Amino acid sequence: MDTPWKIAPVVVTALFLASCGIGGGDEDGVDLKSAMPPAGVGPKIRSQDGRAVTPGGNQNSAFIGVTPQEDIVFTDPDNPDAGIPELESLMAAPKKGPWEDSETIARQTAAREGKPILVWFTDSQRSPMCKALTEELFGTADFGKWAGKHLVRLRVDANIAASKDADMTMDEWDNKKSQITDYVKRMKKQYRVMGHPTVLMLNPSGEVLWKDTGYKRGDADFFWGIIKQNEVASSSAYKSWRKSLEDKGYREWKGNGSRKVFAKLISYSEGTLVLVEPGGVRYKTHESRLSSGDRKWIEQQKALRGIQ
Repeated sequence: MDTPWKIAPVVVTALFLASCGIGGGDEDGVDLKSAMPPAGVGPKIRSQDGRAVTPGGNQNSAFIGVTPQEDIVFTDPDNPDAGIPELESLMAAPKKGPWEDSETIARQTAAREGKPILVWFTDSQRSPMCKALTEELFGTADFGKWAGKHLVRLRVDANIAASKDADMTMDEWDNKKSQITDYVKRMKKQYRVMGHPTVLMLNPSGEVLWKDTGYKRGDADFFWGIIKQNEVASSSAYKSWRKSLEDKGYREWKGNGSRKVFAKLISYSEGTLVLVEPGGVRYKTHESRLSSGDRKWIEQQKALRGIQ
């Protein structure tokens, strides 16, 4: 290329992105269908009382699709990177406890890690069966170890007092109680929850795989078996969904540590990259902060296009 990179960054960036398959093509969302468990996973699932356990229950479930290029809007045209959080803040952020309390965070984590979401609607103060489910399954070390590798866990607790921080003022607590109450009501309406405990599983795309209400003491193995079966089904579906995104330019990026993010490069200028996740969340970083494998990939792409 005759024009140096620093003289014409916009032109070179456009060529670089176009050659990477970025900025054009079909960017429609991917409709991820429920996957049936593969052969050998187990017999048809039935609930404790003999009812067939059917998928669904969230008729308005939204899929996490590919972000259309026209939907990516910069707040400052003279500085397109302004206001975009640093990727390092994501990669360096410590993980919270085993159960998330935010659907947004759970959905983002599921999309990044390719894990299904286990959603538990509970009333930790008033429901004896919720306490039994905790004692016999969700609170056990064996389940915790397995779930940490295979699931993103989201708990929606009707016991609002359980969420109070010790250093809150009364005004802050009243405001938070109102927010939590509205959030719990919205979640129950969205997933048609009529009692406690209600447990459901979602694909990383947000599609409901399975939902059931109630628990009976002694059914921990049965309950865990259903969860494992749906985890296998979700894993199979996720591979297909991820492959379709890779064909559109998405790839796995890694920082200098062990944290990873699955995203697409949408901007590159003098070593600064802007990445977008399938759900639309954008991050920026500098190539010097990425792993050696990522830096090598960038150098290869630049060499193919004659960029210095």
